[in-house]
Amino acid sequence: MDLGKYRNIFIDEATEHLAEISSSLLRLEKDLGSVEAIDSVFRMAHSIKGMAASLEYDSITEVAHGLEDRMQGIRAAGRVSDADELALLFHGLEALEAMVAAVRAGGDPPPRRAELVSALTGAEASKKKALNPALPS
Repeated sequence: MDLGKYRNIFIDEATEHLAEISSSLLRLEKDLGSVEAIDSVFRMAHSIKGMAASLEYDSITEVAHGLEDRMQGIRAAGRVSDADELALLFHGLEALEAMVAAVRAGGDPPPRRAELVSALTGAEASKKKALNPALPS
């Protein structure tokens, strides 16, 4: 089976989904309670997670799953809690963009982003460390 064909489909679709996440996060900057934007980020992260998992891009799957989980909590709360949480969402987007770019450039995803995944899934100390890696552990 030619995985290159599927890799190219993944790159194209993931790029479109990442653009939609970016647009939705920009809407959330203006309205932390935008249900449409929250649902969009959730759906796009879910789609990227599934596509990455099917190609065994585990590090991308983990970050997308972390973003999806975070968005599920935001959906339940009805809004992004504050600017720090929004910054974390943008950080997740940037990481996914870099990971997809790495696949585009070389075919393999970069290594795991354990601190970011922990931050996205809710560990407060990890969130601060992911946003500012210079902080002591």
